[in-house]
Amino acid sequence: MTSISARQSIVTLDLEGVLIPEIWIAAAEATGIEALRRTTRDEPDYDVLMGQRLGILAEHGLGMPEITEVIASLTPLDGAAEFLADLRSRTQVVILSDTFEEFARPFMAQLGWPTVLCHRLVVEADGRISQYRLRQPDQKRRAVQAFHSLRYRVIAAGDSYNDTTMLAEADHGFLFRAPERVIAEFPQFPALTGYDELLGAIADILDVDSD
Repeated sequence: MTSISARQSIVTLDLEGVLIPEIWIAAAEATGIEALRRTTRDEPDYDVLMGQRLGILAEHGLGMPEITEVIASLTPLDGAAEFLADLRSRTQVVILSDTFEEFARPFMAQLGWPTVLCHRLVVEADGRISQYRLRQPDQKRRAVQAFHSLRYRVIAAGDSYNDTTMLAEADHGFLFRAPERVIAEFPQFPALTGYDELLGAIADILDVDSD
């Protein structure tokens, strides 16, 4: 009789702030619009945050061409590509992000084309970003639930408020380079700052799972 193991593991990672720079902060720096610096590290309600962002872009006559130009100037965070490659050699990895396919794709090429699950924008013919379409609400937590239904043990890492439901749903959750206010509000998640530290913590769990 064939036995079924529940010990296979999968890692889910946030994207911005964990592997790549915060795109909206980069846009703020490029345009001088300080209000664009607000991210999910500051605002727990994603719909509120995106409503603010689209309003600011419309007010200043900015659209996808300008954001694309900003993205073209960015590269993954130092050590991120090497960390991700090492991690993917050890286990399955899926990036769960509340960014958009249009923003993420250039970075995926630089990171070796990992799997990323995110959202989509509605871009008009004139380049104006008119709407955003969520793949599904609370998609990070629901993705972890789906992996659990496939009998994976999930190890998750993220840095923002919108990652905390993913971390709570996972078997093991880590805050990575999170701001102090997020760390203070969610002390149940170990707070790590270096890729070597995160890789070591994940490797320890994988080693236990293989026993």
